[in-house]
Amino acid sequence: MINEGALNGGPIRVLVVDDHDLFRAGLASLLAAQPDIEVVAQASGGRVGVRLAEELRPDVVLMDVRMPDLEGPDATREILEHDPSIRVLALTVVSDDADVAAVVEAGACGFLAKDTSTEGVVVAVRAAAQGVAWLSPRAAEVVLGRVRRNGRKAEPSPGPIDQLSARELEVLRLIASGMENAEIAQTLGISPRTAKNHVSNILSKLGLPSRIQAAIYAVRRGLT
Repeated sequence: MINEGALNGGPIRVLVVDDHDLFRAGLASLLAAQPDIEVVAQASGGRVGVRLAEELRPDVVLMDVRMPDLEGPDATREILEHDPSIRVLALTVVSDDADVAAVVEAGACGFLAKDTSTEGVVVAVRAAAQGVAWLSPRAAEVVLGRVRRNGRKAEPSPGPIDQLSARELEVLRLIASGMENAEIAQTLGISPRTAKNHVSNILSKLGLPSRIQAAIYAVRRGLT
């Protein structure tokens, strides 16, 4: 789902939620320096973050995973129950696989390690605002590694894989390896637009909400 702000050409409205004051303020300042990003508010805890998200309806929420009052996965779930169009990007040191699994299951569209470069965070925010799921390389490794270890536990019920064409299967394998559309296009010798169309078709045919779930689907079926 693409947010209205992005569609209307306005700035991407961002809410930053993190209980570490220096990190939160620094991140908000760096984002606010971007010409296409507006930081609408900061929150020092999950409960305040939920309230501000309901009041301000930002396009993207940057959400710390671990906070003392309300954990990131719980805050994410509450925000999305109130407004499913909001995109939540989780922030973490990625020290615990369970954190990654919990926030993805709560509905986060992406996962960023806290040591991600400023440029990486900006790219992820822009991608999220356009409806694109995002995982930093380390987070992708953690998510898919956990899925491999857990096998088919708690598997969703997507459409059958035989709906996919041979090329779509190739693209699905590359999604599961952590590649973004531009990398997929380069690997297969196709245009980025064609790669994007293949990804959209895969998600539609399998009935999956994002490329994160598509990657998990592929791993569970041994396609990597």
